[in-house]
Amino acid sequence: MILPGATLGVLGGGQLGRMFTIRARTLGYGVVVLDPDAGSPAGAMADRHLCAAYDDRAALEELARSCAAVTTEFENVPAGVLEQLAGHVPVSPPPHAVAIAQDRILEKRFLAEHGFPTAAWRPVLSAADLADAATLGAPAILKTSRFGYDGKGQISVERVEELATAQQRLRGVACVFERRLALECELSVVLARGRDGALVAFPPAENVHRGGILETSTIPARVPAQLAQSAAELAAAVATALDYVGVLGVELFVADGGRLYVNELAPRPHNSGHFTLDATATDQFEQQVRALCGLPLGSPVLLSPATMINLLGDAWVGGEPRWEEAFARPGVKLHLYGKREPRPGRKMGHLTCLAATADASFHLAHETLQALERR
Repeated sequence: MILPGATLGVLGGGQLGRMFTIRARTLGYGVVVLDPDAGSPAGAMADRHLCAAYDDRAALEELARSCAAVTTEFENVPAGVLEQLAGHVPVSPPPHAVAIAQDRILEKRFLAEHGFPTAAWRPVLSAADLADAATLGAPAILKTSRFGYDGKGQISVERVEELATAQQRLRGVACVFERRLALECELSVVLARGRDGALVAFPPAENVHRGGILETSTIPARVPAQLAQSAAELAAAVATALDYVGVLGVELFVADGGRLYVNELAPRPHNSGHFTLDATATDQFEQQVRALCGLPLGSPVLLSPATMINLLGDAWVGGEPRWEEAFARPGVKLHLYGKREPRPGRKMGHLTCLAATADASFHLAHETLQALERR
């Protein structure tokens, strides 16, 4: 076990790294953040900020020398960097899992090889693959295999005749062509798995996206209990097959009369798991610390129904939001990420809204967001 007093390293300086840093320091650990942005939200909260590229040799050597273990806050850190660090200190999540999750083609193949259900898909590595991909039919979505998030790097294809143009718009990079499901709802399961195989999952969240960006996560998910249980079991099976260590987000589609399909894997704390900061006995960032340090995992028990609603830069269009509206409402918790420049679609923070029921928390979240915005 790595106990308080030790120093932990984080690759990535965004809001996920910031929340990990706050939790780790609260638990008594030092934190060193490696991120190339001098104004990184996590770097501002850490004991030290190594402002350098993720593959900077000197910075990586310093991280390995000064830290007892290293984690990452996003999946696009080069997997080779994690392999390099793993030769010197414990690294979580494991490099092989990050390599799979950061490439949609590898991820889809992994899921297929282990019998996990996904929407029908085809790899599109070049124009030569278009004819085979077109056999899936439409409507469908063409997604870049790497570096896509929050709806970026995705193009809807309503007719197969549009596929070639879509591939050109994505500049011919490797892609996944995926048949669009008639969604009944979207769920996610955030879980933690230790090096000893111990696994605990938070209750499944019911998610609503707008413009490809997560808008709300409501817990408990307003779905039949058996479906929620099946979602948790499916996510746990994926983590076990991946031999995962750390916090993992498993995004799920529900379609075809309640069938579950795995959409994507996030090898890190997940936006839909932010409710845990206020609504569960242990939050997802403490679980990240515990898994990284070889400590027993904490209880995931839900203490209150909740809805997390993202605060995007759009809320600043009319000026600084009316923060007093959030403080005036019982059960509303405000989290801001320390980002300097609000831009449309940029995640600036979130609200967690606690209430007696999931429905009540959902309505409270939307009511509060509307009250914050200056129009």
